[in-house]
Amino acid sequence: MNNVLLVDGYNIIGAWPELNALKTHNLAAARDRLIELMAEYQGYTGYRVIVVFDAQFVQGIAKKHKNYKVDIVFTREGETADERIEKLAIELNDIKTQVIVATSDFTEQWVIFGQGALRKSAREFLIEMKQIEKKIAKRVRRIQGERPVSKIPLSEEVTEIFEKWRRGDN
Repeated sequence: MNNVLLVDGYNIIGAWPELNALKTHNLAAARDRLIELMAEYQGYTGYRVIVVFDAQFVQGIAKKHKNYKVDIVFTREGETADERIEKLAIELNDIKTQVIVATSDFTEQWVIFGQGALRKSAREFLIEMKQIEKKIAKRVRRIQGERPVSKIPLSEEVTEIFEKWRRGDN
């Protein structure tokens, strides 16, 4: 079964403390951070992630693009994120696809639930993200512990040069 997570972007930004604090200084940075977090979520769960933002904060026509394998949708002027999410939930929800919507908009949650999609509050989603981040950090620590250590002491500068060579970044 394919899983699709639809994220009400500004709703999540307003509900998560880290993003809400960032939003007060720089809304674009808060959006970027949310997208980074959604990329981690997508990478860990394998879900297709679509983040929907209202056009009211970004002037211009509707646009859609990908960043970190995450689909980012800005609604048309006059269209709310809720309306776009409802349309996407109807389009994507079929026998092979389970749609999950992350929002704390109570009305939106019930409308989406009526479309056959699952709902996840911003708080539930934040708790899930924290658990995923802990699991990722634990996995990284385990992998780093397994890495062979050089028997020849190397300076940080030489280590960085070797790492660039290894990655093909000359």
